[in-house]
Amino acid sequence: MGSEDFSVIEQALKRSAAALREAGIPFLVGGSLASWARGGPETRHDLDLMIRPQDVEAGVEALTAAGLRAEDPPEGWLVKAWDGDVLVDLIFAPKGMEMTDEVMARGEVLSVLGMEMRVMALEDVLVTKLMALTEHSLRYESLLPISRALREQVDWEDVRARTSESPFARAFFVMLEGLGIVPGAEPTTGGRQTRVRVLTPQDPAAADAG
Repeated sequence: MGSEDFSVIEQALKRSAAALREAGIPFLVGGSLASWARGGPETRHDLDLMIRPQDVEAGVEALTAAGLRAEDPPEGWLVKAWDGDVLVDLIFAPKGMEMTDEVMARGEVLSVLGMEMRVMALEDVLVTKLMALTEHSLRYESLLPISRALREQVDWEDVRARTSESPFARAFFVMLEGLGIVPGAEPTTGGRQTRVRVLTPQDPAAADAG
């Protein structure tokens, strides 16, 4: 992405963050921008701002008052606002996670584009991205560079445990292990074990077989 393109995203983020902050609405910088803020790859897409479900209406009002154009999409987990050609997603119900005060508190206050903002925890970013994968939307290309760049900052066992029900997330961890980005999963104990019966000459079954 060129500096001119990124400056447009920068201005949209500053305007949106300022509007939410002035309205007293807590938010997290999420998505790819949350990884970029920690040294990950540069974002090339729209802005993801995470809010609580109870703040959706007030959040939309704050952005429209700041000059953004609101859009109510058919999806039931986000609302959209346009700052010129830049799309700002207000996400209030991401896959695999409820946007609660606890999730907000897990965010880390970082300097993003010269402004202090609360940025979504990396583990939460990865969980939401992995749980959003489906057989009709199976895209790993943004996840791989984030994982490679920030692997030492991520609690991978936490992410693995919280996404274990998704076959697409499990497949992603197989890729990460094969690429040497994360270590293999620890073997579990107490699981079902295969029993092998060894026949000896004294075993009646062995005698019948003879």
